[in-house]
Amino acid sequence: MKLRLLPALAGAAVLALGLAACSTGADADTANGDSSDSSTSAGTFAVDENTLVFGVVPDSVDTETNYQPLMDYIADATGKTVEYHESTDYAALIEAAIAGKIDVASFSGFTYVTATNNGAELTPVSSIITEEGQEPGYYSQAIVPADSAIASIDEFKGKKVCFVDPSSTSGYLFPSFNLLEAGIDPEADITPVFAGKHDVSVQKTGEGVECEVGFAEDSEVEKSDAVKVIDETMVPGAPIVVSTVLPDDIKATLTEALAEVTIDDIIAAGIESADTDAFRSVFYATSPVDDAYYDLIRDICAETNATQCQG
Repeated sequence: MKLRLLPALAGAAVLALGLAACSTGADADTANGDSSDSSTSAGTFAVDENTLVFGVVPDSVDTETNYQPLMDYIADATGKTVEYHESTDYAALIEAAIAGKIDVASFSGFTYVTATNNGAELTPVSSIITEEGQEPGYYSQAIVPADSAIASIDEFKGKKVCFVDPSSTSGYLFPSFNLLEAGIDPEADITPVFAGKHDVSVQKTGEGVECEVGFAEDSEVEKSDAVKVIDETMVPGAPIVVSTVLPDDIKATLTEALAEVTIDDIIAAGIESADTDAFRSVFYATSPVDDAYYDLIRDICAETNATQCQG
């Protein structure tokens, strides 16, 4: 199903993150009184010049393990220690990005737009693809228990619906649009349940107790035989982002290393941990994307006036 943009609907705003717009920048050079040129050339790190902090949208229980080979590759490419930033949920990762505590990260499209709308200084470099021949993008899937008679989103009204997180692209933003398109208010006409992670949304939906139906990204849905897919929508590919306040040479190195790299390239670089089924399930290669690639998400924000989209 192709996404069909909705007319603006009052009251369709989703749960507020309560984010305060913050900003971080390089320190002024008090020696010569120039607070812009010198700080820009020197750059600013989240921790220190020997460390890069790597953040990931916490979308499954295996997030850190799945992304360890990519962190090892970044460490090899830059000569820096790469430190994993533990985030309890999407909002915590967004807040860390706004506060300048992230140097490089794998975000979702909506998380990127939300973070930058609220002052995070980030730029997208590429999007991860998981299979050869793919273009950036993945599916938000509407799911029901495997033995359910429910056959369409139109039947979700009045149900307990599993979402992932209020800032999840495929686990809330696009599902909300599709519910609205079916004439269902995602706040008033259903009982929303936020599972926190995609795999948990799949699990709870399959059990059919806390959630009678739900949404999750395709890569987690395909691992379960307890649910079946009744609808799906393609969403923009998740970006790898880099802090724009890093030193220019580090930004250039990260861009070169991450813009177009395959799993075979990473293995060839000596990252043996990349040669596993676990990593192959989340990574095949990266494909370059830019900020404009996420204009679809901004268009959707403008149509619905969703609270998370506001700066």
